[in-house]
Amino acid sequence: MTLSASASPESPSLLGRLSRPRPLIALALVMWVPLMTYVLFDRYMGDLGEVLLMPAIPATLLLYVLAVRAWSESRIAVIGASLVFFWLLMAVSAPFLPLLDPNQPVAPFTLPFTERNGVFYWLGTDFKGRDMLSRAIWGCQRVLVWGITATFVAYVIGTAFGLIAGYLGGWWDEVISFISNIILSFPVMVLFILILNYLGQSGFNIVIAVTFASAPAIMRIVRGLALDIKSRDYVYAAQTRGEHPIWIMVVEMLPNVRGPIIVDACLRLGYTTVAITTLTFLGLGLQPPDPDWGLMIREAANTALIFKFSYMLVIPAASVSTLILGFNLMADGLREMSLQD
Repeated sequence: MTLSASASPESPSLLGRLSRPRPLIALALVMWVPLMTYVLFDRYMGDLGEVLLMPAIPATLLLYVLAVRAWSESRIAVIGASLVFFWLLMAVSAPFLPLLDPNQPVAPFTLPFTERNGVFYWLGTDFKGRDMLSRAIWGCQRVLVWGITATFVAYVIGTAFGLIAGYLGGWWDEVISFISNIILSFPVMVLFILILNYLGQSGFNIVIAVTFASAPAIMRIVRGLALDIKSRDYVYAAQTRGEHPIWIMVVEMLPNVRGPIIVDACLRLGYTTVAITTLTFLGLGLQPPDPDWGLMIREAANTALIFKFSYMLVIPAASVSTLILGFNLMADGLREMSLQD
């Protein structure tokens, strides 16, 4: 009894144990894999899709609690995390919310906070009669899935080539840097348009376009960090032990560059969200009839010229803005905390 009482203060709490890297990765996968699967294969899964999404809801809430706990010293980071996790929660819980069918025309041009045919429309309907609240919530799924997936893939590729160029140097550095400089010489939006015009409009091709356009910039950031870190004592010690270069890059160098990478990733997620929304608005991204914020802005562009129907444009635009603001505030908060360490 005495032994257990004395040991209990030293043992980490449940939240402390969940804050370790492996549980965090597991929770992120429990949240992300069902959501991605649902977005990709919803039309083939039927009711199984909703069953698959159920574990993602508690995983999202738990990740938010862990984020607030870890970033409690930065109010900016907490506010940013709250905005981002709000939309993540909406994305994973959309099938379980009491919402109208986002693609079903009901009552065209119904203003917000109006009741018609026994149904109260909190955000009104669009010119086709589709519920704006339902479309705004369902629309966040595709923006989040393709935006975060594209950014993640870009970071995997950019980080890998950045470590190779920075650590190995020589002709590896020259070739990778030369190719990156060629790609970076193109305006990003022009590059997106060229790739999507050639490959076609789909979520998968958006991932390819974002990866192709973003990976070179990420490579240059990681390369600069790797050039600084490779002269550290722990890298020399690993070389003396005869460790393989891949082991040195992944185990010794990568953990020591993750801080700046995470901050940059939060900013780049905002850029990617803007790019995907812009491409969809131009007709080069995600295609109708499924709800998407970019499509909602595109469809409402003409109708919103009449002031009383401007809510059709303001609602999806505000949704995009709050998500981007969340990513930017998270980046600012993380940078602020890193400077304090």
